[in-house]
Amino acid sequence: MAAAHRKIRIGDLLVSKGEITEEQLQQALVEQKKKGVKLGRILIDMGCIEEDRFLEFLSEQLGAPFYDLKEFTFDPEVVARLPETYARRYRALVLEERNGDVVVGMADPMDIFAYDELSRQLGQPISVAVVRESELMAMLDMAYRRTSDIVSFASELEGELSTEQFSLGRDTSDEDANSPVVRLLQSIMEDAVQIRASDVHIEPDEEVLRIRQRVDGVLQEQTIKETRIASALVSRLKLMAGLDISEKRLPQDGRFEVRVKGRDIDVRLSTMPVQFGESAVMRLADHSGAAGNLDTVGMPAAMLDRYRFLATRPNGLILVTGPTGSGKTTTLYGTLNELNAPEKKIITVEDPVEYQLPRVNQVQVMPKIGLTFATVLRATLRQDPDILLLGEIRDLETAEIALRASMTGHLVLSTLHTNDAISSATRLLDIGVEGYLVAASLRGVVAQRLVRRVCERCSAPAELDDQQYAWLDAVVGEERAHQLEFRAGTGCNRCNQTGYRGRIGVFELLELKENLANCLRAGDAVGFAEMARRQPGFRPLVLNALDYAVAGETSIAEVLALSGQVEDLQVHTDRPAPDPTMHNALDTGAPPPH
Repeated sequence: MAAAHRKIRIGDLLVSKGEITEEQLQQALVEQKKKGVKLGRILIDMGCIEEDRFLEFLSEQLGAPFYDLKEFTFDPEVVARLPETYARRYRALVLEERNGDVVVGMADPMDIFAYDELSRQLGQPISVAVVRESELMAMLDMAYRRTSDIVSFASELEGELSTEQFSLGRDTSDEDANSPVVRLLQSIMEDAVQIRASDVHIEPDEEVLRIRQRVDGVLQEQTIKETRIASALVSRLKLMAGLDISEKRLPQDGRFEVRVKGRDIDVRLSTMPVQFGESAVMRLADHSGAAGNLDTVGMPAAMLDRYRFLATRPNGLILVTGPTGSGKTTTLYGTLNELNAPEKKIITVEDPVEYQLPRVNQVQVMPKIGLTFATVLRATLRQDPDILLLGEIRDLETAEIALRASMTGHLVLSTLHTNDAISSATRLLDIGVEGYLVAASLRGVVAQRLVRRVCERCSAPAELDDQQYAWLDAVVGEERAHQLEFRAGTGCNRCNQTGYRGRIGVFELLELKENLANCLRAGDAVGFAEMARRQPGFRPLVLNALDYAVAGETSIAEVLALSGQVEDLQVHTDRPAPDPTMHNALDTGAPPPH
C-alpha cells in the first residue's frame, strides 16, 4: 500500500524530530481550529518552519519524491488522464507515468480520501509526489486550458445555427445559461483569465474565426473553422453590454461585468464592422483586488523617492505618459492610494473609472450627454479639491483648465499619449498651450513602458545576433558590449513556449528645473530637448531597460523592441549617472548613440 495511506500525525513527528516545539504545535492546533486549514500551512504561516523544509520533511516521512514544478515540464496528454474537476477538487496533478505507475503531485499528500478517489478515477494505484501548493495551483491553470472546450462548444453552436434553433434576440436570462453560445463565451473568458490575457479579439475571416488573446503584450491565436458562429458571439456580447444588436454598420462601445473563476472581471467591449462580419475586442480588467501603492509599480528606488517628492508637493502638474497598455493607470492609482487621507479632498475625472477608491470622488465622463473632460473639470474646481486626477489631456481646452488649476493651489495628475518624457512637455506646446503656462505648472513627467520578463523556469544564457551587437556597440562601446551577458527564455509549458512570463515596468523621470522652464517660456522646443537630455539624474527609457536586460530580468530583444518605440534615443554625451538600485549596464566611458 502507498505511503500516503499510512496514518501520520505530522505535528507529533515534527516535535519528535525537533523541527518545532510542543508549544508551537499547540498554538498551531488552536489556530487550525479557528481557520480550518491544514496544520502544515498554519505552521508555515506562523513562521515555525520554512515551507521548503516542511515539504522536505514530509517527503522523507512519506517516502514520496518532491517535485519542483518550476523545473517540471508536463505532458498535456498525461495531465488529461485526470479530469479537471477532480484535479481542482483534490488539488492534484498527474505528473508522469513511470514504470507502469501514475505519479500524482498533491498539495496534501496525506489526504487518504483524495488518494482513494484519484486512484478510482485513474483506474489504478498511484504514486504520490510532494509539491508546493502555490506552484500546483498555478500549474493547474496552465495545464487545463479551455482550447478543446472552445472548439467543442463552437461545433455545438454551429449545429444549433444549422437547425435554426438559435435566436440572436435572446436575452441573458438564467434559462439561457446552458446554451452553446453562453458556454462558448464562458470558456473563452475562463481561458483568458487562466493565461492572464489583457485583451480578447474575436475576428471573423473568410474561412476561419480567429480568437486571439493578448498575453504580456503579445497576441496568441486560436482558429475555429465554424465561421458562422461569429455573428452569434458578437450579438451575445452586444446584449451583455447593452448595445444595439441590429446595428452592424457602425462601431459600438460598451462594458459589462462578469465573474470568472471567483474573480470580478470588468469587460470593455468594442465592436467594428469588417469585411467578413463584425470584429469584437474585449479589454479585461480584474477588479477583484484593490489598486496597489507605488511600491508595487516597479519603479527603481532612487527614482521612486524623487517621484514621491514631486507627488507630495501642494500644487503643480505631474504627467504620466506612454502608449495604451503601458501601465499609466497603475502608477496613477498607486499615487492616489498614497495621497489618500482624511485631510485631502481628491476628485478624479476618468473614462472609464478603473478602480473604486474609498474617500475619492470619482466621475466618469459621458460625452454623449455633454459630460466631457473639460465640463467636469470646471465643475470639480468648485468642489474645493486638493488633488485632481484627470484621465487624459486630449485637447487645448482641457490642458489649459488643468494647468490653471495646478497654478491655483491644486495638485493635478494626468496622462498624455507620448513616447517619452521629453516630448510630453513639447506636446503641450504643440496643441496650443502657452509656454508660460507649461513652465509655471509642470513639475515632472514620468514616461513608462512594460517589457516582458524572461521566464524564470526556462531562462538560459543568450547569444546576440549581429544586429543586437551593432546596437549595443553604439550604446556602450565595442569592448563593453562583448563583456555583457544576457539571458532569454527557451520556451516551456509554464510560459506557453514563449520564453516570457509576466512584464516589468521601465520608467524615466524628468523633473522640470528652472533652466528647462525658461526654455518652455521661450517656446524653444529644441533647446528644451537638448537641455533635458543633459539634466542630472535623467536616464532615458532604453538605458533603464538595458539595466534590466543585464540583470537577466528581460531580454536584449525586448530592449531593442522598446528602442524602436521611442522617437528620440539621443542621450547626453556625458557618462550616464548610474542607477544605485540596479546593476548599471553602462559602466563605461564610451559615448552613447546619437
